[in-house]
Amino acid sequence: MATKLLTLQTLALILSYLPLISPIDFKYPAVFNFGDSNSDTGGLAAGIAFPVGQPNGQTYFQKPSGRFSDGRLIIDFLVDSMKLPFLNPYLDSVGAPNFQKGCNFATGGSTITQANAASISPFSLGVQVSELVRFKARVLQLLARDSRLRRVLPSESYFRQGLYVFDVGQNDLDGAFYSKSEDQVVALIPSLLSEFENGLKRLYNEGARSFWIHNTGPLGCLPRIIDRFGKDPSKLDQFGCVTSQNNAANAFNSQLHDLSQKFRGQFPEANVTFVDIFSIKYNLIANYSQFGFKQSIAACCGYGGLPLNFDSRIACGETKNLNGSLVTATPCSNTTEYVNWDGNHYTEAANQYVSQQILTGNFTDPPLSVNLMFLMESEVSSL
Repeated sequence: MATKLLTLQTLALILSYLPLISPIDFKYPAVFNFGDSNSDTGGLAAGIAFPVGQPNGQTYFQKPSGRFSDGRLIIDFLVDSMKLPFLNPYLDSVGAPNFQKGCNFATGGSTITQANAASISPFSLGVQVSELVRFKARVLQLLARDSRLRRVLPSESYFRQGLYVFDVGQNDLDGAFYSKSEDQVVALIPSLLSEFENGLKRLYNEGARSFWIHNTGPLGCLPRIIDRFGKDPSKLDQFGCVTSQNNAANAFNSQLHDLSQKFRGQFPEANVTFVDIFSIKYNLIANYSQFGFKQSIAACCGYGGLPLNFDSRIACGETKNLNGSLVTATPCSNTTEYVNWDGNHYTEAANQYVSQQILTGNFTDPPLSVNLMFLMESEVSSL
């Protein structure tokens, strides 16, 4: 993994001498997103009425928006950079949602592997891909009957030219650690990525050609994980993160990077972009004060005080009787000072920082400038 990260850094150095290229120049007509709570814009709340209430959404939306954050997510900032509207959840039928510029199939708690009775979300990656297949078929049927629906539904060309975004796998690793050792968790990764590859191939066969794949973040730096697995200081790294979880995340990311390159080689028409989210987030946590933050591993919205401000017995926004006292897990006074929002997810300020780093092109493989050349060639060949 170190060699691959060095390669990415070398590419970033080369790109630093070139004009900045951002996804704005890509002009994707639509975005179709798959994943978990890191990019869920209301799917789980709509799908199973999962409570995502106040104070979630307080910073930007001024009310709960179905997002597990005080405001916008990385996917929100990315689509905004492309001058596209925020993605409506596929599962949300209320409020006359507009899907012309894309659709979000991500739901909190989702995994790559098939969900079971203990899963928070029944909408695993395979189910999400099936939803896209049905969504596309239904959209094309409706457009064939009434072309006026183009105002709210994506045209057939949008499915072919759109960007397919993935941010999933964290929950698979997370859940496995509750019953398995680090080595056993790492041993599961090939089967996880085999299932992920099946999803990519199915979408490719449906006409998808542009794939944007986020690797998983530093799982061991989440307050919930530190609270559960980091009580022994010897299990923590110099920044207070649980080493074993981050080791597994790095192993997953290394193999996911290999899969991205393999897929690109197998399907020359596929434009596959691998985004190193882990490096961006870990650098933020390691050097948080340089970027204007005051707390790197403490939850903004939680209970218990520093260093983690997290208590597994009470979730953000809840009021409960703990040890004979009525307490509330309240948000911090200034969310921009915190990297973590609720023990599991990032604040809008952190999500914005991550998005800005993505848009530099220094953390993508291939670099964004190469992607632009690919898309320009694709557009010319389609004329």
